[in-house]
Amino acid sequence: MPEATTRQRRSSPAKETKKTTFVSKKHPLTTSTPHYQNYEAPPFTLKELRDCVPPECFKHNTWLSLGYVALDITMVACMFYLATGIDNGWNGLVDTSATAVRVVLWFVYSVVQGWFCTGLWVLAHECGHGGFSANTTLNHAVGWVLHSALLVPYFSWKITHSMHHKGCGNMEKDQVFVPFRRSDFPARVRKEGEEIPEEHGQKEEEEGNMFENAPLYDLAMLVGQQVFGWPAYVFSNAYGQRFGVWASHFHTSSPIFAPHHAKQIVMSNVGLVIALSVLGYLTHLFSFIAVFKFYVLPYLWVNHWLVMITFLQHSDVRLPHYRGDEWDFLKGALCTVDRDFGILNYLFHHITDTHVAHHLFSNMPFYHAGKATAALKEKLGKFYLYDDSPIFLSLWRSYRHCKFVEDEGNVVFYKQ
Repeated sequence: MPEATTRQRRSSPAKETKKTTFVSKKHPLTTSTPHYQNYEAPPFTLKELRDCVPPECFKHNTWLSLGYVALDITMVACMFYLATGIDNGWNGLVDTSATAVRVVLWFVYSVVQGWFCTGLWVLAHECGHGGFSANTTLNHAVGWVLHSALLVPYFSWKITHSMHHKGCGNMEKDQVFVPFRRSDFPARVRKEGEEIPEEHGQKEEEEGNMFENAPLYDLAMLVGQQVFGWPAYVFSNAYGQRFGVWASHFHTSSPIFAPHHAKQIVMSNVGLVIALSVLGYLTHLFSFIAVFKFYVLPYLWVNHWLVMITFLQHSDVRLPHYRGDEWDFLKGALCTVDRDFGILNYLFHHITDTHVAHHLFSNMPFYHAGKATAALKEKLGKFYLYDDSPIFLSLWRSYRHCKFVEDEGNVVFYKQ
């Protein structure tokens, strides 16, 4: 490590004999200081957590899963059919001749259709985990079709998402929204001989306030993350591990994958080629504008929700991240926050408010996750993290206050 970025390695907070007594006056969801000070390793085992979950929560019902797919596809079809009447006012029933009226209606269509398509996205995600059915072939068939239709490389993403679950919260192994490090921000790098302030102390908090970005700048960067985050991830592994060479979900020699993954990557690409060919044919048959309004606009919303959900699940000032032997699967699985997305919890099949249970037992059928979460909350106590703040407020808080972690240290928390 360059001398300018070298810091004295700190032991994990759990092993420190002395911590800062500084009491931050910030809201506890905008500073990691109190969470660093009160950090404890989970005192229970994965088996103890599994034993507290009712056994029926692990039983699959394939017909019920297929019913959810059918329901979501029906809703997507209904929205598509309704949208065919926007430009002609549903054959004169409504006056939509004003451009502003049509713009508003197409916007509403894109938002609602994006919700239902995100629901399908989540169901395909469940297929990748084996939570959709006990039949592996059916899981992959359904998941490949649904994800390909949404321009997702099903098998390629399934592989990296499995890596994420197996290494969640591990700075060297996690695959999604891996925190930036202090050394990624030249202005924050300690100069040689510079006094290192007390970890999460008053001086360090004041320093963070001084370097806080202008709100408009953060807003612009956040919008960029929400619009381009997903394609940046699958094309160049943005927000993932760093390999020093081009890493994507589309080529078989990508450093993300092992040689035996090649056939799955090719199958993922075949699905995308089919989907893009269909979209190209529809563009030729109708027009680019038609495809843009009916497909691309909702697709952008799907990408937004996917990035937002994942970011909020794993970016929070309360969450530790681990290095080396300090990490284990249970600690990593608990580096997750359940969020209340209101009615969207139902449309997104509760991937938002039962994600802790999902990380602990990822092949658990999604329709049992609510019951499992209720049991786990009681067992986990303070180790269960939940936030019922308005979701866009949570997004803003996390983006503003979860900037980086230290380059060294076995248990690290986000800093501003």
